[in-house]
Amino acid sequence: MSDPSKTFLILHGYQNRRPPEHWQHWLARQLRARGHDVRYPQLPAPEAPVLGDWLDALDEHGTRPARGEFVVLAHSLSVLLWLRAGARRPAADRVLLVAPPSPPVTAGIPEIAAFADGLDLAETGLDARLVHGDGDPYCPDGADLHYGLPLGLDMDLVPGGKHLNPDSGYGEWPSLLEWCEDPSVRIEGR
Repeated sequence: MSDPSKTFLILHGYQNRRPPEHWQHWLARQLRARGHDVRYPQLPAPEAPVLGDWLDALDEHGTRPARGEFVVLAHSLSVLLWLRAGARRPAADRVLLVAPPSPPVTAGIPEIAAFADGLDLAETGLDARLVHGDGDPYCPDGADLHYGLPLGLDMDLVPGGKHLNPDSGYGEWPSLLEWCEDPSVRIEGR
């Protein structure tokens, strides 16, 4: 097999068993069809995730490839995983943080509260783009207020996008695929 030009690491969220109707599943298929290396691991115990186990999975699957661009896409709870990883984060060329739950919402769900515990948004130097939908029930005040502005992130707001998951109508997502190929593309709704 020839060297892929890009390697993508796709990280899912809470209670996600990588269903075929999710945009992540669709995106993984599309990227593989274009000849890219795609890592789309099932993270341990998604119904009762343990932060340490998810950090270990990030260590396992986040090894930077020897060649080519390395791109990370994290959705929902995996955004908090990425933020909590700190020095354990793999060196990525591009990072897309999609629809993170707010710290108060996360703290209010016992199964995932540890992901919000000790979350430090004063971190500097995080280079990523945030994509979020308005009306997200898991981030009712807006991901821009909780993450985008405090971290100084580049942001794309998807009007009516809610949590940017299958329940919000996000299976196929063409502009996201375009961004994977070209980082100058602004991510829009489907």
